[in-house]
Amino acid sequence: MAGSNTLVLPTGNGSADQALVTNGSGTLSFADRGRMVLATAQNSTSGTSIDFTGIPSWVKRVTVMFNGVSLSGVDTYLFQLGTSSGFVTSGYNSGATSVSVSTSNTTSGSATNVTTGITANGWSSSTAGVAYGHVFFTTLGSNQWVATGTLYVSGNLRVVTFGGAINLGGTLDRVRIASETTNTFDAGTINILYEG
Repeated sequence: MAGSNTLVLPTGNGSADQALVTNGSGTLSFADRGRMVLATAQNSTSGTSIDFTGIPSWVKRVTVMFNGVSLSGVDTYLFQLGTSSGFVTSGYNSGATSVSVSTSNTTSGSATNVTTGITANGWSSSTAGVAYGHVFFTTLGSNQWVATGTLYVSGNLRVVTFGGAINLGGTLDRVRIASETTNTFDAGTINILYEG
């Protein structure tokens, strides 16, 4: 390269996982870099809840992924977030609804406000189903989180959409996926992807 260029390095070594960035005028500094981490998938074949803990404080979005997940009886899913103090079990604003994907293509389901978690209870059916889809949790800052999700439930032939919000009062570090009553998980896998 013709000529010369000067870059000013920062003092110190920065923190783990930081990267060097420039201000465009030759001064470099350490900054947190965008990261995306895929957790270890968990078999959803037993118990009434699946927990993912140890989520780092820099996370801004968490994606929960369902692949062939089902419960032992007619039931729906409840999502709860938590901090180092434990899972938050109240104070949510959440609701769900569903659309039938059968040939009649009729709309049915519920849209009630649930305060114990983010509900995926969007169908009224006596048939248990197998669920596939995603749920997204995104922070607005100040420990406020909003959620939106879509699940295809094959046994019910329904597409369930749901959403909600919670103010955690502390830094998110865990996500729980549970049955809304006492049925146990009996098939499939669940995983999370977190990013910041």
